[in-house]
Amino acid sequence: MPGTNLTREEAQERARLLTVDAYEIDLDLSGAQEGGTYRSVTVVRFDSAEAGAETFIDLVAPAVHEVELNGRALDVAAVFRDSRITLPHLQAGANELKVVADCAYTNTGEGLHRFVDPVDEQAYLYTQFEVPDARRVFASFEQPDLKATFRFTVKAPSGWTVISNSPTPEPKDDVWSFEPTPRVSSYITALIVGPYHSVHSSYEKDGRTVPLGIYCRPSLAEYLDADAIFDVTRMGFDWFEEKFDYAYPFAKYDQLFVPEFNAGAMENAGAVTIRDQYVFRSKVTDAAYETRAETILHELAHMWFGDLVTMEWWNDLWLNESFATYTSVACLAYAEGSGWPHAWTSFTNMKTWAYRQDQLPSTHPIMADIRDLDDVLVNFDGITYGKGASVLKQLVAYVGMDEFFKGVQAYFKAHAFGNTRLTDLLGALEETSGRDLKSWSKAWLETAGINVLRPEIETDGNGRVTSFTVLQEAPALPAGAKGESTLRPHRIAIGCYDLDADGKLVRTDRIELDIDGERTTVPFPAGRARPAVILLNDDDLSYAKVRLDEQSLRVVIEHLGDFTESLPRALCWTSAWDMTRDGELATRDYLALVLSGIGKESDIGVVQSLHRQVKMALDQYATPQWREAGLTQWTDATLAHLRAAEPGSDHQLAWARAFAATARTPQQLDLLRALLDGTEAVEGLTVDTELRWALVQRLAATGLIEEEEIDAEYARDRTAAGERHAASARAARPTEEAKAEAWASVVESDKLPNSLQEAVIAGFVQTDQRELLAPYAEKFFASVKDVWDSRSHEMAQQVAIGLYPALQVSQETLDATDAWLASAEPGAALRRLISESRSGVERALRARTADEAAATA
Repeated sequence: MPGTNLTREEAQERARLLTVDAYEIDLDLSGAQEGGTYRSVTVVRFDSAEAGAETFIDLVAPAVHEVELNGRALDVAAVFRDSRITLPHLQAGANELKVVADCAYTNTGEGLHRFVDPVDEQAYLYTQFEVPDARRVFASFEQPDLKATFRFTVKAPSGWTVISNSPTPEPKDDVWSFEPTPRVSSYITALIVGPYHSVHSSYEKDGRTVPLGIYCRPSLAEYLDADAIFDVTRMGFDWFEEKFDYAYPFAKYDQLFVPEFNAGAMENAGAVTIRDQYVFRSKVTDAAYETRAETILHELAHMWFGDLVTMEWWNDLWLNESFATYTSVACLAYAEGSGWPHAWTSFTNMKTWAYRQDQLPSTHPIMADIRDLDDVLVNFDGITYGKGASVLKQLVAYVGMDEFFKGVQAYFKAHAFGNTRLTDLLGALEETSGRDLKSWSKAWLETAGINVLRPEIETDGNGRVTSFTVLQEAPALPAGAKGESTLRPHRIAIGCYDLDADGKLVRTDRIELDIDGERTTVPFPAGRARPAVILLNDDDLSYAKVRLDEQSLRVVIEHLGDFTESLPRALCWTSAWDMTRDGELATRDYLALVLSGIGKESDIGVVQSLHRQVKMALDQYATPQWREAGLTQWTDATLAHLRAAEPGSDHQLAWARAFAATARTPQQLDLLRALLDGTEAVEGLTVDTELRWALVQRLAATGLIEEEEIDAEYARDRTAAGERHAASARAARPTEEAKAEAWASVVESDKLPNSLQEAVIAGFVQTDQRELLAPYAEKFFASVKDVWDSRSHEMAQQVAIGLYPALQVSQETLDATDAWLASAEPGAALRRLISESRSGVERALRARTADEAAATA
């Protein structure tokens, strides 16, 4: 529907014409338990700069009953079409609009999502409005720079709770009347409605008290570790209020763990929604707790970055997401009492997402060119989050942390409850740091692509360094990408590492300097012996692909696990993975490197990242002739590490999951069955609910569990999570019938809710089932555009990405994709997603060529 795709020009014109004052929204959700539709009444007051002007307000609704503008009833049939209500003949100055509509509950995670818990058969509702989905619940001027106050009145079923941005009032006759919010954008308003379980506390400082709440479904209440969540939250309040020098700007802070959430979390002002998989039902590793803590802090940082001060238009989305990512990781790394002082190591792992995204045909500047809503909906990517946060870390190294936060403090004070552009922030940072950031901004924020840094080292006959130069390259952007590659200024540290008497790699020197241009001379001490390892971008200050010189690479291959600190290990692991993806390191050599060093890797987050990367390399980048041998070698190693790991440790659990994901021989699969049945045990390993499902998934994918056993497992775990796992297991079975059933449920029907559709797709795509899945490549190209045109964005994107034939790594897949791109005439957003998937197949072909060359060398 073109009317749902607001363009930047339309938004600019509407912002020029209108100043929005207040919304009053009345929702009758008393029938939520039954579903269907609900009555939505919106009254919005706004000013027009011109008499007689015409504009529109956004609304996605099955039916509109009344539209009244300034007391005058408008012909609904004439003014409501294509998700817009035309507003003709505005008055100069004050206007009042009333819209009465029937809006629909969704099962897609957009708008007002409705979920029925199979445990208690109660309905649970929550809203998700970013980017443009407040209009699914009430009539709104759906753009971030038309801020207003919002007053919600909600009628709910008796005994339910209603939570919104403002403090929760006492209901009267099951009607909840909230006080107006401060001036905020429509996309961060929220309603969460249902018989939720809650725990309450407070944050107290300088005589202020901020009420804190944590909510989840009653069926998850026994697993809710509220004290740990409150501890992280209070740590964030302390650190952010000090660094931002601006008190938390809203009246209370609730965190609501909600079902079937499409993202990790959402920064609704004072009412953050978080995916309820973060309420851990089974044992998880510390990496999962760290990820949850980072998510909690990310959303809390948004209360300032994004909610208090909001970008004017979505091209500055990075002002929200990059800042929230950088400051959340910085808080974990530096805040007193943090349990994750190694957070920058985990951040280095996360940057692989950005490196991948920045080498796709869709690469774009951090400050992206967002022409319309379709553009931004596919722009919540590794560049906006990972690269943007990396560049902020670079900026902090460039101007200094104190000066950086002084600029941020001035920015908040100047623009509280307003909207900003990039220039507003840069101006504040220039004033406090004394740095000219215009050229820095142009190089880092307004250009696409990634640089490569390499050391060039010369030594004399005695092994002393005679010259040391950092070479910077700007590889050409991928075919189809817009713009040109560019060399950038980098503030980096160079680490010098030597082996000590115990065989450990320790840093003996650190050099910090600015890199600019193609060649930068490093002021290395004259007459100094060459270190065993020279590591560019040590401490991960900048954003770049880093390569090791030949001697350093030899030492790292032998001693990667011997670095005494986790961050340089992570940087070397990242470099090795990037070389594998680029075809500079063969998959079989990457596997050998991982197997030689992973046993010494203490950081559990790094271990789990390596598990995922090795499996992907073997599945996608290995030559077909060697793939099974490589997978066997890897699987044997996972089992050996599982048996050798400390009983009950995080490493033991991680290796158990890795083994379950790849077990393949009859003996290995028999072990999975025995662990599931309880006829065999590994000391210290508890086969709890989630691990049971991991075993079931693999046994189903290998044809050793039939549908009846999956049903029996679901009967043991008749929960929402169990339903998802069972759906994945059914779709994973290696039969034509199972695949046809799964395909039909996702592609030929639109009845599945978002979480079940995602689960079916995950089960359908099994890397050991390439031949079985091959016929679905043609079916994908025949159906994806129809799915895209007929489904909501979230549901269509799941299909477009998840069912693309990425496992069919061949020239035929590239040709079929090119033919579809040429003939199907997809819109920009769908074209981008398919082009990105095509790029993955192209990269896999190049990596396979490198692996084949290594086999014959």
